[in-house]
Amino acid sequence: MLHDLIELETRPVCLTEIAYDWCSAICENREGLEDWEGLLLASLEIGFRHLDPDDLDTVPMLTHTEHHLEMADAVFKSQKSETIADLLHAWTMGYSLFIPLSACTERLVCLQNFVPFSSRLRELLILSIGLIGYEGLKGVGMERLAGLLDHLHVTVGDMGIWYDWLTLLLEILQTSDGAQHLSHWYWELLAELTIWWTRWLRHDVTYNPQIMASLAKAHEWSKLECWMGTVWILWPPEANGITEEDLGRSILLLFRQRPGAFEKLEQWMERWSQMNDKSIPESFRRICKQAQEAARRDTP
Repeated sequence: MLHDLIELETRPVCLTEIAYDWCSAICENREGLEDWEGLLLASLEIGFRHLDPDDLDTVPMLTHTEHHLEMADAVFKSQKSETIADLLHAWTMGYSLFIPLSACTERLVCLQNFVPFSSRLRELLILSIGLIGYEGLKGVGMERLAGLLDHLHVTVGDMGIWYDWLTLLLEILQTSDGAQHLSHWYWELLAELTIWWTRWLRHDVTYNPQIMASLAKAHEWSKLECWMGTVWILWPPEANGITEEDLGRSILLLFRQRPGAFEKLEQWMERWSQMNDKSIPESFRRICKQAQEAARRDTP
């Protein structure tokens, strides 16, 4: 059976479809196969190892069956980086999530403990996390999720779907656990994504007024700097997302600790304005100027 699959001369997309069908058949008939796990992993390799995850021009039409649900145990048990990447590729084909992957979040988080990440596995894991989203991931615990994200060290260039990650980070960082555990790297990443991809947000993300206060209370000034830029883009006073009083109080605390923060915020706002052909909110310069003057008066 496997020999016929290897020898089959056909277009790559068709080969992938056939290999994936074999995966279902192998799982369905595993009790009668001497080495069904070996056959399964070989079929996945034949079907997906040669494909580029970023190539959306030749996406196979996969038919998912109930028997494909049974692949996860064998694949993750193998602890093989490329084999796990094969499965993630099959279940995120064409940037469309096959639902069972959402049930594998515990396994995905545990990968950082025992599997050296190939570049392909890293790419597909980043794609999977974005597709699963915060609601699907929060059950693993924020500290463990933050550990995985730090291990991946995601950049804008790593993302297949930017708006999924923008929504994901917005939702994570507005939880108390997310604000505490996620490193400064991801606050910077959120600020960058907000500048570039705000218009692609899939849905409105509710503003949490506690985040600025909690960051200031914890003296997380570098995170607060990033968050202020994000807030002014997404929820400026002009859009009734936040009051000028709240912004003024937080920006004053920030400027007292980081006098150079205004220059960085100004650069972010100007880049966002140019990228999106929008005017910088009037409140930005007014509130920042007031805070700068107050900070100077407070300086001995």
